[in-house]
Amino acid sequence: MASLRSIATLHQPFLAEIETESPPQTEEENSPFQKNIWHREMAAIYLIEQGTNIYKDYQRFIIHVSEKPKLEVPIREVQQILVFGNIQLSTPVIQVCLQEQIPVLFLSQSGQYHGHLWSEESTNLDNQLIQIEKRNDNYFQLSVSKAIVLGKLMNSKQLLMRFNRKRKLEDVEKAIYGINQDIDALEYVDNLDSLRGYEGMTAARYFPAFGKLITNSAFSFSQRFRQPPIDEINSLLSFGYTLLFNNMLSFIIAEGLSPYIGNFHYGERQKPYLAFDLMEEFRSPIVDSLILKIINNGEFKPKDFDVVASTGGMYLSQSARKVFLKKFENRMNEEISHPDLISPVTYRHAIQLQVRRYKRCLLSGVPYESFLRAG
Repeated sequence: MASLRSIATLHQPFLAEIETESPPQTEEENSPFQKNIWHREMAAIYLIEQGTNIYKDYQRFIIHVSEKPKLEVPIREVQQILVFGNIQLSTPVIQVCLQEQIPVLFLSQSGQYHGHLWSEESTNLDNQLIQIEKRNDNYFQLSVSKAIVLGKLMNSKQLLMRFNRKRKLEDVEKAIYGINQDIDALEYVDNLDSLRGYEGMTAARYFPAFGKLITNSAFSFSQRFRQPPIDEINSLLSFGYTLLFNNMLSFIIAEGLSPYIGNFHYGERQKPYLAFDLMEEFRSPIVDSLILKIINNGEFKPKDFDVVASTGGMYLSQSARKVFLKKFENRMNEEISHPDLISPVTYRHAIQLQVRRYKRCLLSGVPYESFLRAG
């Protein structure tokens, strides 16, 4: 079997498409218990090539795509599995995911979230009863939501300031000034509808300014379109936000919370609103800044995107999607500072810490503090 050692060492995502150039290893070297292939940071498996099969062999997941070499991943190195489109999971794979509490998330080929598989054992009824109780606590709802929106606005402003330091674009400076006004106004907001209004105003300032920071003449962006994404930048934003959402959802489940009982987001249909809530403060530092970097560095070209004729939506091609997944996983493993720990943490760990902050707020009444990117 082909080795994944070189990929795992860098904490890259495992992709069903990868064909490693490493030479085959002996059975002893390939052992899942070999210490030099065990890593503290758990990996995600992204299954994106249609027709992929994944099955279990002893303590390993085996990934097989048509005539390509089989890939093996030690089960204990896997944090989550993301399934894009037509992928076959064997019953033993599903069983071990339930047993080991490894979330499996199901998405369309283009990355639209469909649903997820989790274990009953990861559900904590006491936590969920408190979540339901707090759902009717207006003070709790507003205070948590204000902290979330404050984090989102602060991080959005921080991104614009950071990328505009050298360029000093007037339109971006105006957006920063306006977002500062929105931040100051949050102190006086006393209901969720007004809070949502300020979040919407900030988005209307932020995204056109974000587009001004794109220096690659092959791409342009002025407005956020979600369903469907109508241009390349919207496509990347949607895909990046989906990956961020999946990571947030997995940590919420792991902490024994219901992802369906949120505070800020709501709707008639049942959706994982808590995941939508808690991902807000990470959109700019994780996804938006990554997209500006890779677009301005010329790492994608317009030919890397396909248009779906039936909807007019634009999406990454399969080969480009693999590149973006690697870039995203690299970003998730970048180290940053977090006030809850002395030593630096990865963005992935920071997400987990924020879920735990929310859990402490929920169960112990400690005020929720949002994640603020430093510098």
